[in-house]
Amino acid sequence: MDTRDGFEERLRNARTRHGLAPREPAKGGFPSAAGVGFRAGVEVVSALIVGVGIGWLLDRWLGTFPWLFLVFFLIGGAAGVLNVHRLFNPRRRPGAPPDPGDETGTQNGSRTRGGRGQDD
Repeated sequence: MDTRDGFEERLRNARTRHGLAPREPAKGGFPSAAGVGFRAGVEVVSALIVGVGIGWLLDRWLGTFPWLFLVFFLIGGAAGVLNVHRLFNPRRRPGAPPDPGDETGTQNGSRTRGGRGQDD
């Protein structure tokens, strides 16, 4: 087995020299634009499918077609839009430092970004 270990080491060194070494997966990095767009589309479509499915099943069971179908279609669409909104505007974690450009922490808008009051 000594030759196999030596071969693996030489192969790893050769790949590193030529830039062919496998990269470590990025942890905590920013997702690509295509990935975010795909996720947003999946969020909307899946919420619509669930809403339509629930509405269709309830309509079939209660014999009220198309009313519950339409109501749950709208609810599913609203849920999909809300999911996309949450995707692009995540909540800040409790205890996390505030964003520098965030002015929501001001008292009645009385403080500017510079930290001085309006009357100062």
